[in-house]
Amino acid sequence: MPRSPIGEGGGAGGGFTSPVTPGTGWPDDLATPATPVAHTPDDVRRLAGAATSVSALDAAVSVCRACPRLVQWREDVAVAKRRSFADEPYWGRPIPGWGEEAPAVLVVGLAPAAHGGNRTGRIFTGDRSGDWLFAALHRAGLATLPTSERAGDGQRLLRTRMVAAVRCAPPANAPTPEERDTCAPCLDRELAFVAGSLKVVVALGGFAWQVLLAALERAGHTVPRPRPKFGHCAEFEVDGILVIGSFHPSQQNTFTGRLTEHMFDQVFARAVGHADRPLPTL
Repeated sequence: MPRSPIGEGGGAGGGFTSPVTPGTGWPDDLATPATPVAHTPDDVRRLAGAATSVSALDAAVSVCRACPRLVQWREDVAVAKRRSFADEPYWGRPIPGWGEEAPAVLVVGLAPAAHGGNRTGRIFTGDRSGDWLFAALHRAGLATLPTSERAGDGQRLLRTRMVAAVRCAPPANAPTPEERDTCAPCLDRELAFVAGSLKVVVALGGFAWQVLLAALERAGHTVPRPRPKFGHCAEFEVDGILVIGSFHPSQQNTFTGRLTEHMFDQVFARAVGHADRPLPTL
C-alpha cells in the first residue's frame, strides 16, 4: 500500500529538500538553523545535559552528526530513496522522541527504519512495524488513531511517549556498540525528564531491553542481579516503574507468527493496567 507523502512531489508548500533542512516547516520539527549541532560523542553528552526541556532535547537530537557512519547512511538513503517513495522528501535526520512530555508509558525501540522514520521524521511511522505498534496502542487506548503514516497526520499518543535507543537509521538495522554508547546520553536525559510521571517502560526487542537496563542503572535505579533476561512479557519492577519486554513488531516476527496481535495486546494491556494503578497513600 502506498504511503501518503508530505505534499505532492515534496511540497506541502515548502519544497522540502532530502534530507530536510531544519526550520523549513516540516511538521513537528523543533530545530532551527541556530540549533547547536553535536559532531562528537562529547558534544552529545554536553548538549543533552544542557537541554532544559524535552522540546530542547528533541531539537538537539534531530540535528546530531556525531556518528559519521550513521550520518552517511541516513543521508544516502534520503537521496537514493526507495522507488515507491521516489516523489517524496525524506527527513534523513535523527529521529527524536515523540508523544507526551510527561508520559505514564514509555516505549523504547531499537532505531528508526531507513524508509520508515528516516523518511517520515517520526519514530515508528511509515513502516510495517509501526503499523503493528500503533494499531496495538490504539486498541489499548494509548493512541488516537490506529495508523501512523507521516508527521502531521493527526495522530497523537495518549499518556505515552516513544523513543529509540539509537536515533539514526543504521545500515542493516544494526548500530555498533560505539554508536549505541554515543546516543546513550539522549536516552538518559529523556528518562530524567519523564521520571516524575513514568510508571511503565515497554522495551521492544532484546537490544532495547539491554540499553534500557543500562540507562536505568546510570539513572541510579537498582536493577535486579542477575540482570533480568529479555523475553516476551518478561517483566520486573524497579522503584515503582514496571519494565516489560516485548518481541519487536518487525516483519521477521509478525510474518512468522512469533509475535501475534494477541501477544502484543497482552503487553499493552499489562502496561495500561499498571499505569492505571492508584499511587500508594502515605
